[in-house]
Amino acid sequence: MNLNPRRTVAELKELRSLTSDPEGAQRVAFTPTWTKARAWLRDKVDGLPLEIHDDAAGNTWFTMQGETDTYLVIGGHMDSVPNGGWLDGCLNVLAGVEILRRLQSQYNGRPPVTVRLVDWADEEGARFGKSLFGSSACAGTLDMDEARGLRDKDGIALPDALKAVGVDFEGVMDSAKELKNAGAYLELHIEQGPVLLDLGLPLGAVLGTFGVERHAITFRGQAAHSGSTPMNRRKDALLAAAKMSSEIYRIAERSQGGVCTIGSCITRPGIVTSVVEECRITLDQRHLDGAALANMLQEARDASETFAREGNVGVSWERLWQIAPRPFNDDLIALCDESIRETCKVSHKLPSGPLHDAASVATAGVPTVMMFVQSLHGISHNKIEDTREEHIEMSVAALDRLAGKAMTWILQRE
Repeated sequence: MNLNPRRTVAELKELRSLTSDPEGAQRVAFTPTWTKARAWLRDKVDGLPLEIHDDAAGNTWFTMQGETDTYLVIGGHMDSVPNGGWLDGCLNVLAGVEILRRLQSQYNGRPPVTVRLVDWADEEGARFGKSLFGSSACAGTLDMDEARGLRDKDGIALPDALKAVGVDFEGVMDSAKELKNAGAYLELHIEQGPVLLDLGLPLGAVLGTFGVERHAITFRGQAAHSGSTPMNRRKDALLAAAKMSSEIYRIAERSQGGVCTIGSCITRPGIVTSVVEECRITLDQRHLDGAALANMLQEARDASETFAREGNVGVSWERLWQIAPRPFNDDLIALCDESIRETCKVSHKLPSGPLHDAASVATAGVPTVMMFVQSLHGISHNKIEDTREEHIEMSVAALDRLAGKAMTWILQRE
């Protein structure tokens, strides 16, 4: 029906040439390069029967009106991290463009279900450190007080950056009306990890996004001269913190599917001639199951207290951030899995460790599913991010099949 996945590959390469340099993609949200990418996207859909507008949060919506008021949403994001990969985010959007072209060809621009493609604003959060800005505003979950105070490395406040691109910060929550009649949400994404690569599979159906517990753990001991203090008399904060490094791997293994990361370590006084008085580490824990995540957190707390007692030091915890797991819709997961099998014979179901805009949409109560395509190096947020062209083409074809099945599913629920 005139679906041309090779055209998607060609357009992705064109976008890479337009918005990347030798270090990678540079489509950071609310910058001139991002604005250029969005203008290029509008040119690509010129001639299709679409209503196009930016909502109150700066998300761009492309709507092909169908026979229903309920609509299917296909989502992605054009922004990237600095020096990012050529597929992260934009693959989703350009695959959606190709599906809109197919619908125009098959239904003369009037499909049985209204279809909307959305380019979410600032999924990455690279400039202001807050991910999922546009989708969380649309879902009604954006913390306005927190976002109001965000500044970039140059001291520019988020509201001022938004104003520069025509968005009034104080009105961004008005974007929630865009999801009012959404019947289903689909998102395609490069996996960003090595699971499909290690299995030798091109595509997978995503079960949901991990819940996250993110904390700072501070061990407090006593500074003492490194030459004159016997080993058995030391109150070494680093020793207790160091024991956590291996323990979190055992915690993750026992969780059967979770991951744990100590991402930073700061010591004081931080000089070579002193026993460490204070050691602050950060812990990130993730799991798709809420009860398992809570158990992982408790195990980490118990371990920190044990290691503190053993080292005769104190320990305290500070929560940095938390989000509950976001399981996707069972019916749509089954349809996604079916679409993948019809496209490439074999599928695999897996959770997503990273967050995506789909998590925001699911939180808003919209039936949601994601599809992953293999990452050739098992890596993303890096200029070496890549996917085989044949796998990209398969992902476009499978997403198109899923869109067709989701439209039928929406009609059956009306």
